[in-house]
Amino acid sequence: MISVWSKPGRAAARSVCFGDNCPLQTFTMVDAFCATWKLVESENFDEYMKALGVGFATRQVGNVTKPTVIISQEGDKVVIRTQSTFKNTEISFTLGEEFDETTADDRNCKSTVTLDGDKLVHVQKWDGKETKFVREIKDGKMIMNLTFEDIHAVRTYEKA
Repeated sequence: MISVWSKPGRAAARSVCFGDNCPLQTFTMVDAFCATWKLVESENFDEYMKALGVGFATRQVGNVTKPTVIISQEGDKVVIRTQSTFKNTEISFTLGEEFDETTADDRNCKSTVTLDGDKLVHVQKWDGKETKFVREIKDGKMIMNLTFEDIHAVRTYEKA
């Protein structure tokens, strides 16, 4: 038996049971992302940062930095910590609820993170602009698709 239920924008709980007399295990879909991830590949990230208005010097550092991303769940909150030699950031949020975020390039955004099936969708809004990150797990890797206007970048992470 497999059942999935959730409130809109909230983490879905899933119970899995094989056989007649097995215990049920409950976890959230966010659990698939909960790990320590190391950047291994980045495509078109410089163009993405340029479109956001990130300055030349910051883009140069951003292009050579290989951040570690630590995703965890602490009660109802999801925590995403990004650590690098350039800058460390941390966001803590409840799925589906807007929160204030200061990005690594110092933009002040209103952000919302939701689950869309098995994808973690992160939307940042500032100064009438909007960018979206879609994280998903494929073949044991975390693939992060970043979109701003007509610019698309992809960052690939492996478990550290």
